[in-house]
Amino acid sequence: MGNLTEYLKTKSFRRNLIAAICTFFGLLLIAFFSLRYYTKHGDGLNVPNLKGLKIEDAISKLEGLGLRYEIDSVYIQDQPPGIVTDQDPDPETFVKDNRTIYLTVNTNQAPNVRFPDIEMKSLREAKSIIESYGLKLGDTTYKPDVARDVVLEVLFGGQQIRPGESLPKGSRISLVLGDGRGSEEVELPNLTGLTIDEAKFSLKGAMLTIGSITYEGTITDTANAVIISQFPLVADSVTKVRIGTPINLTLANKP
Repeated sequence: MGNLTEYLKTKSFRRNLIAAICTFFGLLLIAFFSLRYYTKHGDGLNVPNLKGLKIEDAISKLEGLGLRYEIDSVYIQDQPPGIVTDQDPDPETFVKDNRTIYLTVNTNQAPNVRFPDIEMKSLREAKSIIESYGLKLGDTTYKPDVARDVVLEVLFGGQQIRPGESLPKGSRISLVLGDGRGSEEVELPNLTGLTIDEAKFSLKGAMLTIGSITYEGTITDTANAVIISQFPLVADSVTKVRIGTPINLTLANKP
């Protein structure tokens, strides 16, 4: 024990200790700088902002910076197709050379969705369901029914659509709703002498609908043709009809 204590006090031990410490820190420095060189520490660039660019311009910019890319597509209504809508990593993120940048591009073709069952649902509930499927609410019309603002029919492009049928996302859907008044009657308007547009306006105000339309003679100007008869016809015995009743019309050239 005494010999060890004496050795620890010698210059030889101190020199060896200092040499060992220097060697240890030297190895640490070598490892640190070697790792920096291997990983190219500080060698990279900031990711450019590509959102809103055409995909061709975004690709050109990435290739000019030596960055790779992968493209995914999404459909976003009311935005032009072929535009970058998102990117990963975000703009101004520092990345290494040759890093892959993931781009999301708006496609020009709307995907199809299967139409949900909204019949006999309230207008508010139907609107929420339609929008959750990426569809839009179009016109709403009413027909006699004891249930008010309840969906009775669903139309797309003027044609009735059934649950499960496919249609493009973003399509506008029209609804036929109950008016809550059932068989209530209204005054039957006299449409004789009116044009078809004037008749439509009058019938809508009376909560009636247009039935069949026939023409007498050769019609040279449909817009200016006038109604020469209607059914039901206003008479002493028929002055009121049920809400929603279709009125058949006959048109001829204006005299």
